[in-house]
Amino acid sequence: MGGFCGIVAEDDCVSDLFFGTDYHSHLGTHRGGMAVLGDGGTFQRAIHNIQNSPFRSKFENDVPRFSGKVGIGVISDTDPQPLVMCARLGTFAIVTVGLIGNIEELKRELFCRNSAQLQFSTTSGMVGPTEVVSAMIATKDSIVEGIRYVQEKIAGSCSLLVISEDGRLYAARDRYGRTPVVIGRRDGAFIALQESCALPNLGYAHIRDLGPGEVVEITASGVTTVVPPGEKMAICAFLWIYYGFPASSYEGRNVEMARYRCGGALAKRYPADADAACGIPDSGTSHALGYAHEAGVKYARPFVKYTPTWARSFMPQDQRQRERVAAMKLIPIPGLIQDRRLVFCDDSVVRGTQLGKQADRLYAAGCKEMHVRIACPPLVYPCKFINFSRSKNEYDLITRRFVRGHEGETADLKKYTDPESEAYKAMVEYIREKLNLTSLAFQTIDDLVQAIGLPKDRLCTYCWTGEDVSLGGCANCPCKNHNPETAA
Repeated sequence: MGGFCGIVAEDDCVSDLFFGTDYHSHLGTHRGGMAVLGDGGTFQRAIHNIQNSPFRSKFENDVPRFSGKVGIGVISDTDPQPLVMCARLGTFAIVTVGLIGNIEELKRELFCRNSAQLQFSTTSGMVGPTEVVSAMIATKDSIVEGIRYVQEKIAGSCSLLVISEDGRLYAARDRYGRTPVVIGRRDGAFIALQESCALPNLGYAHIRDLGPGEVVEITASGVTTVVPPGEKMAICAFLWIYYGFPASSYEGRNVEMARYRCGGALAKRYPADADAACGIPDSGTSHALGYAHEAGVKYARPFVKYTPTWARSFMPQDQRQRERVAAMKLIPIPGLIQDRRLVFCDDSVVRGTQLGKQADRLYAAGCKEMHVRIACPPLVYPCKFINFSRSKNEYDLITRRFVRGHEGETADLKKYTDPESEAYKAMVEYIREKLNLTSLAFQTIDDLVQAIGLPKDRLCTYCWTGEDVSLGGCANCPCKNHNPETAA
């Protein structure tokens, strides 16, 4: 995934930029970067690997040597960022967050036609997504025109920040608003970032969220819309389920409160006769609190997380490392497990590997029954828009492995998204048996949408339903009225 922060101030911006970027560390564990436009008109930049140590410790030595009134920072799980681009429209610094589904096509188009005009400032030795985006911007006569071109051409998503050589900060939200961009203000400064939880502790007041596709120009004196927002929005619903920070709000809907409502909805629709409700830390905790309150049962913590510095277990690229991280960061408390019937809330089931191993650990510690309630519907379609998972193959999903074994690779997936269908019920029973659970239930899409509190047509629910506003309808439908990408 990833996250970014940009600041323009009348005074030095570096301290706010450092801490503002750090507030996005839960979104990635690969690389961190900062770039600041100095008073002499040159960019100061640092990029560090943060796989084995947090952002703060890697950048503490860079902060004292940076100075300037405008800067950008990023937590990136893709390529080294920020980049500094030299082009005919001037020098600019850029960070991006998203997933470019047609990146190879864009590379061919760029480097076949414009290779002589392009120069990169890169540390990777490879051409990554941010380099492609910067090159696309550089083909146009202005930064704003270049950003609009990027939004039109990219399949997937891309939100970005750009600093021009004259000290203006441009913030652009993805065409369909899949990831949030929030604007805040304090005396003499403005901030653009993705996690609103950073605002109060940095002394900024929330002004507004950018609309889908909106581009703004920010100076220390104000924020000006240079590209108005579009009408269609498809903000990722998984923000509220898993990877959004609990204290953040997107489109005015707080993450923690949405998770609490998710847990309550699970308790109403799928009650379990249990001694306590529990959550897999961290995101499952909020769901479990909502479940316990609605069900009228005790909340317990039979697993505690050793330290928040452990990477989120979906992030390491190696599956064995993912499993090791998942096992190392959770420590059981036998006195809250032995001879107890527990209902566990978790955010999602992807491969099923981690949940199955946690079930084995609980039974080994004497748990009598393990009922599992998942805060979202079954993941049936791999995300093609924001890259929230390391899964590269649709058959990494436990649901798709079941479908392939049950019906083959040409099965109608739509019936596996309908909780009332026999196919759906068979799939859930397969997962329950595979993971050795006493019972298993997934949130319905209607309850999820209600818990978030936004209209369904403003949310991206593609990974659960196969439907998305940018595709015009169903993922499997050949009708060009529904899905232009698969039309004959």
